[in-house]
Amino acid sequence: MKKRKISLVLISVFAFFLWACSDKDNIDPVGEWELFAPELTSPADNATIDLDQDNPLDELQFSWSAAESEADYQIRYSLVIDVRGATSFESPVLKVDSDDNGASTNVSITHQTVDQALSAAGYEAGETAELLWGVIATSMDKEAHSTRNITFKRFDEETLPTALYLSGSATEAGTVVGDALPLRTLLDAEGNLSNVYEIYTSFEATGTFTLLTSQSDQAISYGGAEGNLVKNGNPIASPGEGTYRLTADFNNNTYEFLEIEKWSLVGNGVPGGWGGDNPLEYVGNGVWEGKVAFMDDENEDPRFIFRANGSWDYIMKKIVGTPNHIYMESQAPDAGYDVEDIVVSEFGPHIVTMDLSSNPYVFSWEFDDSVEPPGETPNALFLFANGVMIAELNKNGNVFESQVHHALQTSVNYSLNSEADGSGTAYSLEQALGTTDNPGADKPSGVINFGLGGAEFTVAYDQAFKFSINFETALVSWHCYNIKLFHWDNWDDRDEFVMTYEHPFIYKVTAPLSAGYDLKFISPWDVDMGSEEPEELSSTLINGGGQNLVCITESGTYDVTIEVANDFATGTYEFVKQ
Repeated sequence: MKKRKISLVLISVFAFFLWACSDKDNIDPVGEWELFAPELTSPADNATIDLDQDNPLDELQFSWSAAESEADYQIRYSLVIDVRGATSFESPVLKVDSDDNGASTNVSITHQTVDQALSAAGYEAGETAELLWGVIATSMDKEAHSTRNITFKRFDEETLPTALYLSGSATEAGTVVGDALPLRTLLDAEGNLSNVYEIYTSFEATGTFTLLTSQSDQAISYGGAEGNLVKNGNPIASPGEGTYRLTADFNNNTYEFLEIEKWSLVGNGVPGGWGGDNPLEYVGNGVWEGKVAFMDDENEDPRFIFRANGSWDYIMKKIVGTPNHIYMESQAPDAGYDVEDIVVSEFGPHIVTMDLSSNPYVFSWEFDDSVEPPGETPNALFLFANGVMIAELNKNGNVFESQVHHALQTSVNYSLNSEADGSGTAYSLEQALGTTDNPGADKPSGVINFGLGGAEFTVAYDQAFKFSINFETALVSWHCYNIKLFHWDNWDDRDEFVMTYEHPFIYKVTAPLSAGYDLKFISPWDVDMGSEEPEELSSTLINGGGQNLVCITESGTYDVTIEVANDFATGTYEFVKQ
């Protein structure tokens, strides 16, 4: 049976081969048929058209009769406007497909579209351009075209762009015009074009870019240098590697860059409060993202805003009446918007996204479940260093607090456990304690996710840390102090010498000091340490109660050392002249 099936298959294949050979002459080879060009009907040959600047969106109608294909293959049409005598149409002044995706025998183009194409081709405002218009019919691999002469008179005044795109070797999109990045059009309070455009994006260290009025080869391009926009000017050089806000202002034909070193969240609903800093990371294409812990506030509704470069001049807030649209506070009045702080409606670890590529700009957040929640609150919690229990944390409801500062080191592995012998439930931190974008702040602080797990954790740097562990929100809040030696004769002209932390609880600095100047050890403004013996070169310190030190009677360079208690309430100091 199997042998018979194989024989039938072979016979069928052989029969098909014979049929194909006998009918080969009946198949028309590609190329042995004609495509006849369309006949143009309107506008008439040698027509003259004055482009109407007062009615720029009025449409010009171009029409033609259908082309003919001997093989009845499908035909598509493109309208071209080009210089007189052109036959190849490789770089036309304007090229558009006809209606119905190229199937129709007519096309409508606005006066403004033609005028902008002429502008891009180098014809000046008010100039008369003697050109041709034509239709290219395409069927399979064949083309046929017909042309007529036509004359256009450009608008009397140069029109401003109604859209703008970014393209070039220095950009995220590269040099393919179809991939050019759109800039956002800023509107005035009445909703009209302000002729100002902006984009948040990144640039390469080298390369150039141009601004285009459309994502097409016929777009008007703008280049320039030193902040001046020039139509058809040389491409603009990259401002350097990094993320920027690029603004193009056609009211005065200028452009400018604002380097975005970082976008951060600040507010009483996020770690660090209004003086804090919770940075987002640039992920590309105008989008920033980061992990942020939302926190409740006992005194007022928890809120936050977006802030660029740590500056209050660059703040994004929510547009009133919208769910998640944001706008630069300084620009909002000109656009007719009222903006407000963003209210935190849910707490705990979240992933926050800020999208400055969309129109309008938006933000979003989602709960961060990358760490397994810690579950129910244990009866006790202990801190271990290299497996040895060093402290029992104080329980207050669902929160365990260290109460005092602990001198922790990067060379030591730490862990948390619900039992003093380490046999209970273990908990792990998502990051090193002390992780922050600004470890040199007066009071570095932060919030870290934590959850179930036996992994040990480390600290980001040697310091005296105080922390609390909240089982309800699954967050660890921490802070430490950087101490400065304040040195002044006139408070407004004071020196602030930053001291270096040394394990444990020691801060040192070498500084030039002047005789008769006042001195204090300060971390604004939680720590303010003076002495009851202010004229002594070494004595005790009191936080919030001591006098200004006046112990320098001979100007010179001094080695200064303080050692503080673990609650920063007291300490000792010493000045040694070199």
